[in-house]
Amino acid sequence: MTNTPRLTALDAVHRSLGATMTDFAGWDMPLRYASERDEHNAVRTKAGLFDLSHMGEITVTGPEAVKVLDYALVGNISTVGVGRARYTHICQEDGGILDDLIVYRLGETEYMVVANASNAQVVLDAITERAAGFDAEVRDDRDAYALVAVQGPESPGILKSLTDADLDNLKYYAGLPGTVAGVPALIARTGYTGEDGFELFVKPEHAVELWDALLKAGEGAGLVPAGLSCRDTLRLEAGMPLYGHELTTALTPFDAGLGRVVKFEKEGDFVGRAALEAAAERAATNPPRKLVGLIAEGRRVPRAGFSVVADGQVIGEVTSGAPSPTLGKPIAMAYVDAAHAAPGTSGVGVDIRGTHEPYEVVALPFYKRQK
Repeated sequence: MTNTPRLTALDAVHRSLGATMTDFAGWDMPLRYASERDEHNAVRTKAGLFDLSHMGEITVTGPEAVKVLDYALVGNISTVGVGRARYTHICQEDGGILDDLIVYRLGETEYMVVANASNAQVVLDAITERAAGFDAEVRDDRDAYALVAVQGPESPGILKSLTDADLDNLKYYAGLPGTVAGVPALIARTGYTGEDGFELFVKPEHAVELWDALLKAGEGAGLVPAGLSCRDTLRLEAGMPLYGHELTTALTPFDAGLGRVVKFEKEGDFVGRAALEAAAERAATNPPRKLVGLIAEGRRVPRAGFSVVADGQVIGEVTSGAPSPTLGKPIAMAYVDAAHAAPGTSGVGVDIRGTHEPYEVVALPFYKRQK
């Protein structure tokens, strides 16, 4: 078996655009095309075009598809209407997070689960195992889709020029079938940048045609191709968790401040219920650490794994850190002891190679778009 990275349907396009490529979760993906700062700012002010074909699509169909998902995931999938989507988690029996997911209800008995690239196989295996005994089929659809996203304030106008789908009435966390630039697509409105935007699920053989049409349509609006590097700084500013950083199997959704995704009120058992009930109680009475934002007073950039300190003691750990193009300062997300988690807590620093650099504790997100 070779460890050759997988290529998306847009691989040749990225190379022709001079992208710097990187191995991400076994895929060869564009890190940046030119300047990641310019790409970041384009998404914040105009629009960016992303290839997200490395995400893992899993289809669950059949009379008991919803029962499978209600048992396998922590969310209440039975309340998701056709054409709507829901953010949720899949957990281990001990409550640890296996992945965070988006579930789309495509039809009466058809659902699509979108997993992170790094966890797609783990999630597929877990749902398949948890579906045993239910009248439903779990299908690996990773090769059935290419995924292109257009994000930023200009994205609705750009997309409208290529489709007659009713984008105005497409709500946040919803999806509808339509045609974009003559290509059949599932048009979704979720996003991971803090901006308005759309995700277009299409057949891989249509990806290049769609990408080219979007780039052309966005020429006058300032649309640029954008890579994974700016996607990371965008989601960090928006306070959105990244699996492997803010979310891991060592943490429950309650530890991550995302207890709201766990729906104890749904009918029947689900994997991790007992452990999560205990975690909810712990979080309510004696929270261990809390996820907070940190803004640097200086110029040095914190990285994942760096210690957060106060009074010479380690009080937490950075999970993600980067220079923020929007704020003009380095920022980080970190889990810190509850005693130091309140916004404005003074005397907090990050240990950057032996120097305790001063940081301001702030509430997340760092950035919120004006509606």
